[in-house]
Amino acid sequence: MTPPKPTPRADRVSLFTHLRLFRRDILSAQPQRLYRAWMAEFRTPFFRSYLCNDPTLVRRVLDERPVDFPKSGRVTEGLLPLLGRSVFVTNGEEWLHQRRIIDPAFEGGRLKDSFPAVWAACEAAVARMQPGEMEVELAASHAAADVIFRTLFSIPIEDRVAQAVFQEFRAYQRSAPILNLAAFLPLPRWFPRLHRGATKRSARVIRGLIQGLTAERAAAIAAGTAPTDLATKIMSTPDPVTGAPFGTAEMVDQVAIFFLAGHETSASALGWALYLLATHPEAQERVAAEAEALRPEFGVVGRLRFTRDVFRETLRLYPPVPMMVRETTVAEDFRGRAVKPGAQVVISPWHLHRHERIWDRPDEFDPDRWVGEGREAAREGYLPFSRGPRVCPGAGFAMLEGTLLLAHLVRAFRFEAVTDRVPVPVAHLTVRAKEGIWLRVFRR
Repeated sequence: MTPPKPTPRADRVSLFTHLRLFRRDILSAQPQRLYRAWMAEFRTPFFRSYLCNDPTLVRRVLDERPVDFPKSGRVTEGLLPLLGRSVFVTNGEEWLHQRRIIDPAFEGGRLKDSFPAVWAACEAAVARMQPGEMEVELAASHAAADVIFRTLFSIPIEDRVAQAVFQEFRAYQRSAPILNLAAFLPLPRWFPRLHRGATKRSARVIRGLIQGLTAERAAAIAAGTAPTDLATKIMSTPDPVTGAPFGTAEMVDQVAIFFLAGHETSASALGWALYLLATHPEAQERVAAEAEALRPEFGVVGRLRFTRDVFRETLRLYPPVPMMVRETTVAEDFRGRAVKPGAQVVISPWHLHRHERIWDRPDEFDPDRWVGEGREAAREGYLPFSRGPRVCPGAGFAMLEGTLLLAHLVRAFRFEAVTDRVPVPVAHLTVRAKEGIWLRVFRR
């Protein structure tokens, strides 16, 4: 069975129609030709946008000259009430300062340090799941949020504050628009951004709860009683260049993006992985057989090779972050086309991961491709966590979490698709299913 994919729009539509479709869903607002084109130009009255699938251009923007292609402020406008000045929205020296503090928390041995907390969250996810017909995106969200709170603040999702953040974040997801007015119009900084009232309220509540957690942790660090989790590691690490650590206010911004990036993206991938296994029972049984080797020791992750490849293939077909937008700062030449400063440069994992010139059978689910041609194709067109200097610092953590959660759930349960409820992928904060992902769950 070929996994579901949004129906693309007609090749030529008016600007008004394109904006209307874009606001409803980024994926179906794009034409079919982008799955084969190396580059496409889109014109609006206010700016030019260039979608780049050419691997050479992608490397140039993300790897070779990232300083010349900073993250575009247009796409982060709608998230500012929640994210503030987090590492997701900053550029230049401010971003470098933040990465110098954050990156050490996710290096090498830190994954091993986080393993017991991830394992506990996996066991809790199995205990919460019940047989019957269910919407698994919610279960995936619950599990991913539990991982975040256990590894970041050493508290389970059942903790009162953690549960409040989780529930409020669900409200934020429902109210946050995919685009803000400033994404299209060149508004001055003083102009009101017209964020929805519900969005601002949810962001304010989430940030208030996170501020309480970070203030408590700061006090525990000062008293020498803080647990050795990610929050402690990040808050007690000074910038090796300036010597300045994060203050409580700065840490609130970073925790907000950890929750958005770490929870929302992992939940998206886990939900789609369960669906793909439900529609490919032979692959599901291979994961279940491999999961029999599960033991609460870090080395077990290396033995879950096929399960890891299932998760990789899920990230290829349904990359949680479907598009990344950079901005030109100087005049450029893209494939012989003159590009002015201020143009928007779109790097689309959604199209790269399904590109007809890069991948063999791009729309098919085939985890075994990762022991063959998939490795070569991945060098040209696979970036679920971005790449280059701005690669997601938690990429290794996400692979550990996704592989372990998938193995635990499939060892304990068998999943079947609900035939009359085929999920339709749409892009909101991440790639989710329009009406959820409904599966039948049976105990093994």
